[in-house]
Amino acid sequence: MGILTRLFFPWGLILEAIALVHYFRTRQQQYWFYVIVFLGPLGAIAYLVVVAGPDILAIFGSISGVPRKKRIAALEIMIRDNPSAGNFEELGDIYLDSGNYPAARANYDQAIAALGDNLDCFYHRAICAIQLGDVAAAVPDLETVVLKDEGHDFHRALGLLAHACALTGQKEKAGKLFQHAVAASTLSETYLNYADLLASEGRIVEARQWAQKVLDKQQTMPSYLRRREQRWFRTAADVLKKLAVQESATQPAAR
Repeated sequence: MGILTRLFFPWGLILEAIALVHYFRTRQQQYWFYVIVFLGPLGAIAYLVVVAGPDILAIFGSISGVPRKKRIAALEIMIRDNPSAGNFEELGDIYLDSGNYPAARANYDQAIAALGDNLDCFYHRAICAIQLGDVAAAVPDLETVVLKDEGHDFHRALGLLAHACALTGQKEKAGKLFQHAVAASTLSETYLNYADLLASEGRIVEARQWAQKVLDKQQTMPSYLRRREQRWFRTAADVLKKLAVQESATQPAAR
């Protein structure tokens, strides 16, 4: 191992540092820490290939936006000749995926105006509205979707409707919708939004239970799903910390 360390120096140390930074940021399973530390450069390479590789590829994939830009330009030209609901919807989907919520919302508006019964357009327009802070506008769109298809997008639409109702002060309605949503779905987003509602009502113990359910899923998830859920795991950990502070603040001081 000493020969390998000298052979890789200083690149071996750099690889180990990169692997450890990724490990601590993404909170991977603990055995990977020992793989990196005790196997040195070889352990770091194994970690970067097996665990961090998909994340690295995703970063490089997001950097290359040329095909997306070409498709946007092509669709904008097509819309001038054929302003169909399908073209507006596809353009809206591309803008949504790229995080351009105002442009996405505008195109979904056009698609709905041209063909008003497309549930995906209502659903995606609601997501744009939530991202833009216009939660009140998201409620009727989500109600339209849930009324016709309660299980839309694996019950995420139902969970988002509950969340939107909570944010607009309709807490009783939100509570009933959340109960329905968590009974039908295991989406981490829905669990954490429900925890937020419970915490806002002072139900700290219940809020902590729902946030903990998100972290508990790590034990049985395959690696590719754990990578996809990392942001929710980090959010759940942050929520639990905030709930601990909130709980300690509400407890009477010890005499």
